[in-house]
Amino acid sequence: MTKKVFLDLGKQPIANRFTSEASEDEFFFNLRVVFDQDTKLVSLEEFVDLPMMFNEDYVYLSSASKTMRDHFAQTACDFQREFKPWLVMEIGSNDGVFLNNFNRKTAFSVEPCTNFANITRSKGYTTYSEFWSTELSKKIVEEKGRPDLIYSANCMCHIPDIKNAFLAIEKTIADTGVFVFEDPSLLEMLKRNSYDQVYDEHAHVFSVTALQKILESVGLEIFRVQKLDIHGGSNRIFAQKVNCRNRGIEDSVSEALQEESIFGINLKETYIEFGKRVESSKKDLLNLLESEKRKGKKIVSYGATSKSTTVFNFCGIGPDLIDYIVDTTPAKQGKFSPGVKIPVISPEEGFDDSVDCAFLGAWNFLDEITKKETEFLKRGGVFLTHVPTVSVIKQRT
Repeated sequence: MTKKVFLDLGKQPIANRFTSEASEDEFFFNLRVVFDQDTKLVSLEEFVDLPMMFNEDYVYLSSASKTMRDHFAQTACDFQREFKPWLVMEIGSNDGVFLNNFNRKTAFSVEPCTNFANITRSKGYTTYSEFWSTELSKKIVEEKGRPDLIYSANCMCHIPDIKNAFLAIEKTIADTGVFVFEDPSLLEMLKRNSYDQVYDEHAHVFSVTALQKILESVGLEIFRVQKLDIHGGSNRIFAQKVNCRNRGIEDSVSEALQEESIFGINLKETYIEFGKRVESSKKDLLNLLESEKRKGKKIVSYGATSKSTTVFNFCGIGPDLIDYIVDTTPAKQGKFSPGVKIPVISPEEGFDDSVDCAFLGAWNFLDEITKKETEFLKRGGVFLTHVPTVSVIKQRT
């Protein structure tokens, strides 16, 4: 066996499935993470069936965050300026936050969640409400032709059979085309101890090292790597067809590979050590929350996120420690968080002067949150986080 388990986050629910009743039954699975010593790929040991996670009830809205809206608008502008694409395809378009920046006649998308597919269709974009596959690839080439720009954000890491997914890209894209995708960075997860990057949707957490091997095996090559701060540290990968090689391989590729090698991304010992740090983080977070509760502090969570689902279920954090979660997404409000059943309410209802501490369920949006909640910090409120270590964030003086 070349796959070694290095992290066991226990029984976990569907991270984005919020229940209407606290007593409602849920699906649970064993969230264990493996490192493949041959391919260097980090993946879930047990994959969850895609339709269980991505369907008409999916509630994560990319456009809900200003950070994400700005990110995708700038990304679209950069791509238009550099690549001047004549046909754009997006895989995993969500509510169209990226797609909206392109002409309806020259851009289309793939989005398996029908509620989001209906949104982009209502705006005039052709949207294939299916899961990405080689079969769908054939249909798209027949109906639309070959895109010269294929983009995917926080989607490729969701696909269990990732080699087949990349092969479908190679069969779809124009010979002179560019395939760009961005997903959470394994290196940054290891550096920041952000184990909550792991949940049901993230079938894989990618390193550039593993991606290079898989892409080359299907006839694609990486020619550029960009490091992004988005989603707690991501890699944006630029790839092209090997047999066409329209662009030279940039130094950023070898630099990324070297950085990963120096860190120890290819060594099983790196992952064993990470697993130990995660266990320590769990103990430290529970100690902090319990200490604040003993002081009579009111603690809420800021953001009903997939990341917080992992943390709360792994650590056994429920309504006894977190009074409730505040979240701006209407579809989550009035419901209960997956697994541990913490109630979710709107910030207008719950983020008031009675709150002393707020756990950062959306720690990856720290800057946006602290700018928005300056009054909370001014009056002595504090944010609690577990990334990169368990700590208290106060008003900056």
